[in-house]
Amino acid sequence: MIHQLTIVVLGSIAAGFVQGLSGFAFGLVAMSIWAWTLDPTLAGPLVVFGSFAGQMVAARTILRGTRPVEAIPMVAGGIVGVPIGVALLKHIDPATFKTCVGMLLIVWCPAMLLSRNLPRVVWGGYWTDAAAGWIGGIMGGLGGLTGPVPILWGTLRGWDRRIQRVRFMVYNLTMQGLTFVVYLASGTVPRTALPLFAVMLPAVFAATALGFRLYHRVSDVTFRRVILGLLTAMGAVLVATGAVRWL
Repeated sequence: MIHQLTIVVLGSIAAGFVQGLSGFAFGLVAMSIWAWTLDPTLAGPLVVFGSFAGQMVAARTILRGTRPVEAIPMVAGGIVGVPIGVALLKHIDPATFKTCVGMLLIVWCPAMLLSRNLPRVVWGGYWTDAAAGWIGGIMGGLGGLTGPVPILWGTLRGWDRRIQRVRFMVYNLTMQGLTFVVYLASGTVPRTALPLFAVMLPAVFAATALGFRLYHRVSDVTFRRVILGLLTAMGAVLVATGAVRWL
């Protein structure tokens, strides 16, 4: 039990710090630590709970003086997309799907990092934002991958880090909140997770607050590099996970 608590706290601290800095990737970092020792039925609810709690730490400051309603098209697309992804899950091998997405991230994100002038998408307006949220929702239903497409889309749109973070925060809070409600309603959260929620909460809050303070000290260029670097790491983890399953 002590070993499990230690693993949960370490994962919460590392994931909370990264999420505080970047605004996402809690699940990527946490699962890279938890997946080796925790049962998936336990790790899943912990990821959703930790991600949601961490987002709430910075939500008040990030959303102050902004227009979070501009995230509505992306959120609406995600809400529509999630049930589609869940339905497709019965017909698509999740491991293969995650591996394909991981390979795409490994190729595309470093290319964007090395590019001096990122391409800008200036057409489409809210409809294309909704489409990005829809694809993210489908990917979330298939394998919990709500983040990569909306984040990459925000980069291609040329949103500055504040706009990108606000819109993704609203999007992610909605997706994670709905997911957690469904977990509770369906009895998916095991009883063993309840005391772990209490243990990880202070670790997530403290680490997220520390990462959020660092966020204010980095430039837009540095922030973009952090985002694309994290997406590359996400791709590597997804490919490695798929390879382990196949072996």
